[in-house]
Amino acid sequence: MSRFGRGRRRGGATGPAGRSAEPAAGAPLGRFLAKAAAVTAGLTAAGALFGLVRDQTIAHLFGAGHDSDAFLIAWTVPEMASTLLIEDAMALLMVPAFSHALARRASARAGLTRRQARAQDPVRLLVGATLPRLVLFLAVVAAVLVAAAPAVVAVLAPGLPDPALAVECTRLTALTVLSFGIAGYFSAALRAHRSFLPPAAIYVSYNIGIIATMVTLHSLWGVRAAAAGVAVGGLLMALVQLPAFIRHVGFGPPRARRAAAPRSQRDRDRPTLIAFGVIAPVILFAVFRQSQVLVERFLAASLPSGAISHLNYAQKVAQMPMVLSLMICTVTFPVVAQAMAGGERDKARRRVERDLALASLAVLMGTALVIGYAPQIIQVLFERGAFTHDDTLATASVMRVYGLGLLGHCLVGALSRPFFSTARPTWFPALAMGAGLLVNIVAGAFAVRWWGTYGIAAANAAGISTAAVLLLTGLGPRIIAIHVRRVAVSIGRLAVAAVAACATGWIAGPMIPDPLLSAGLGCLLVPAMFGATGMAIRALEVTALPGQISQFTQRFRNAR
Repeated sequence: MSRFGRGRRRGGATGPAGRSAEPAAGAPLGRFLAKAAAVTAGLTAAGALFGLVRDQTIAHLFGAGHDSDAFLIAWTVPEMASTLLIEDAMALLMVPAFSHALARRASARAGLTRRQARAQDPVRLLVGATLPRLVLFLAVVAAVLVAAAPAVVAVLAPGLPDPALAVECTRLTALTVLSFGIAGYFSAALRAHRSFLPPAAIYVSYNIGIIATMVTLHSLWGVRAAAAGVAVGGLLMALVQLPAFIRHVGFGPPRARRAAAPRSQRDRDRPTLIAFGVIAPVILFAVFRQSQVLVERFLAASLPSGAISHLNYAQKVAQMPMVLSLMICTVTFPVVAQAMAGGERDKARRRVERDLALASLAVLMGTALVIGYAPQIIQVLFERGAFTHDDTLATASVMRVYGLGLLGHCLVGALSRPFFSTARPTWFPALAMGAGLLVNIVAGAFAVRWWGTYGIAAANAAGISTAAVLLLTGLGPRIIAIHVRRVAVSIGRLAVAAVAACATGWIAGPMIPDPLLSAGLGCLLVPAMFGATGMAIRALEVTALPGQISQFTQRFRNAR
């Protein structure tokens, strides 16, 4: 295992068993982040690849009809749970909590014996105060969802002709509420300790579990095998991180030692997870963000069979550039949180501005490829088995509309992290996301009557873009004094380069009949046109990219 799975033994705040949560002495933070980003990028790409194989398997076995629609309704539960318990709420709440606990650990260990330090360790006290309560609460929620599955399906898809299959699938996917919560807690704790390898591997494990279960059981259980695979995959997400969590964090001091810690210190850690004013802004933000999927499936349930499936496949492929673009923000979030905890706001500002620039460049280049070569990409990925050419055309058209909102999705993911890096989260991101959701609901309800799935996708893009603009303009005055105008101008220039690259791909794609060859050449043509246009209009991120790549490569080599 790499050093990012083991921790370091010198320098910085020491963790349990003497392992360090910081880079080793003499190893600059830039080198650490370079290697952490490389590790995260590799495993994120692997997880995305297995996710594509998963979606291809679903499309091949079940097509885009009643069975796949029923499963996707049930999949709404783990999608919501993933946002709340892994990607957004849990990470945005617990990474800063663990970062502050690590900072208190570093300042409180002086003069204590090893036994005393272990008994009064703020990190272990935090785990003891939060993890058991979290597990109990999520177990109850999962049990309620299993029992209330018919009502859940009726709310999610009231227009579904035959909900029985969706109810059975929902009872299986509801189990992920518990497993995702544990996995998300482990991920947040490990990232705060700067152990990035196990958290980055969770989606590889998740998708392997789904694929293996589907392939093994689909002939016996039909689409229920996919739902069972989701439950198996969720369990694997927690298990793959368990050894690293025990090694770096632990499960809290024994009861006798816990009692030896001053009550004021134990009580100081307890409100981190259970105080309403702390968790409510984070949870509400995550709920509003994921509710866009609920709105889509609610509106699409009354459309012809296959509409939900077309929206799902289009969204899954379209969002791949966004997921990959946010990997750098995932790696640097603990750095921003710790800088904010230490009062180093200028350091946090530079890090956030750099992250916004790199994430925008990556997502806009990916957007150009996704929109320009949508038919070829969908045909290569899905057109086989029960997935027909008509499904390809419908999915590709929807994906092109979804692509218009990818920058907004990326910015929301990148901008929300600084808001939640403070000791007490602010309500502004939840309000901004709520405004975006309102735009999505109103626009979707209006547009679906005339444009069907295209109207739903367009409303999604409008809603998330509204939230992104509000977050960008609100970050500077409230949290970190970033140069909003400079960032906006930079993103605008990158958008111009993306439009030119997209138009080139849209024109060139149909000229080559073979979809695989056409898409392959597009992976070269689109970045080339993006780079040439960016150079011509002097987009700073594009002109500086060769030097940044060289610097990143050098740091990675030095970090090995």
